[in-house]
Amino acid sequence: MKKIGVAILGLGVVGGGTYQTLVDHHDFYLQTQQTDITVEAVLDRDKNRLKELGVPEEKIANSIEEVLADPNVDIVVETIGGIGVAKDFVCAALHEGKTVVTSNKELICKYSHELEKIAKRNHCGLYYEASCVGGVPIIRTLLDGVQANKIQRMMGIVNGTTNYILTKMTYEGADYAQTLKDAQRLGYAEANPTADVDGYDSMYKLSILSSMAFHTKIPYTKIFREGISKIDTRDIAYGRELGYTLKLLAIGKNEGKGIEVRVHPTLIPTSHPLASVNDAFNAVYLTGDAVDDVMLYGRGAGAFPTASAVVSDVIYAATHSEIKYSTFKNTATAESGVKFITDFESAYYIRLFVDDYVGVLAKITGMFAKCGVSIVEIAQRPKDEFGADNERVPLIIITHKTKESGVRNTVSKINASGLATVEAVIRVEA
Repeated sequence: MKKIGVAILGLGVVGGGTYQTLVDHHDFYLQTQQTDITVEAVLDRDKNRLKELGVPEEKIANSIEEVLADPNVDIVVETIGGIGVAKDFVCAALHEGKTVVTSNKELICKYSHELEKIAKRNHCGLYYEASCVGGVPIIRTLLDGVQANKIQRMMGIVNGTTNYILTKMTYEGADYAQTLKDAQRLGYAEANPTADVDGYDSMYKLSILSSMAFHTKIPYTKIFREGISKIDTRDIAYGRELGYTLKLLAIGKNEGKGIEVRVHPTLIPTSHPLASVNDAFNAVYLTGDAVDDVMLYGRGAGAFPTASAVVSDVIYAATHSEIKYSTFKNTATAESGVKFITDFESAYYIRLFVDDYVGVLAKITGMFAKCGVSIVEIAQRPKDEFGADNERVPLIIITHKTKESGVRNTVSKINASGLATVEAVIRVEA
């Protein structure tokens, strides 16, 4: 019977869930995996937290040096988060030849090239299923499920906080500020929600997932990013009337002309499978050249969903003698021959306030035409939706698929004309 010892660094939400899962399921793993996986050490500054979890005194380590000196520790689980002490501890573990399992998306996004180099040199593993999309096994799927395919497209709802906020705005009509406060009260959003609502969290995850899907390094600096903090409930409502649902999507495409990676609020048809993914749930929708469309759906955060992903890596590392590393050249920057599309194409939803007199619509549509932007649909909204004192009327425009630069030029010309002001621009994906 194979015996594997685990050390857990950080006993917060995810680390605590991981500890409880490993302890509670010990006999189950012994039966199903024929492996005796035991927690040999834990390291956390909060001794009260360790007491709450029932960690035996003899398992509590006082330093990372004590953890790494323990010959019974084969796998080190890092759930501290961030890129400070967590990076130092992970590097130290890898230098000691200990396999590392981590849930740290920022660390993997920014430094996997350094960590993997150390792991290879010391013949140990580096696993990070839990870094992306919580309990949804997207990384294992990319590595061991759809590897027969060239992945052409990836669209995902990969941040539970923003999906919760947009769901409440969609179905309850609440404004962004109030919904954010509710999310913070319920523990979905941090006191400083910037990483979530401004798209950084999704950007880190897209960097990791698109690198694996497209088999080439996609640095996060190559990803277009826009958050949800400027989303107006009215645009969500107008979008629904037109047959669309608003989501913050992480989008990656590799369809022959180059690689396109972006994170932003997106209107998708209400018939699309991602449109029905609500609250704090996550999903990733893949398109491969052989399998066609595949969607993975589940809880994107939380103690036990994320612990499920952490422990799956522990079990994988414990039961596979052959170590797998990246299928691409994992460096700090993208390879020199890789082309990134920055002036991407999309359809667009545009909301304007326009002067209410004869002929103004023709002038507005003329500006679109001059910038090479073709219009699919125009809808004028009643003036009284915004109060009788407003002398302008709202106008909703949906464009054909066009380049980002064309829309930006159009918006600039309209705002400079004095005839209208552009209040919202949201990209539309099929």
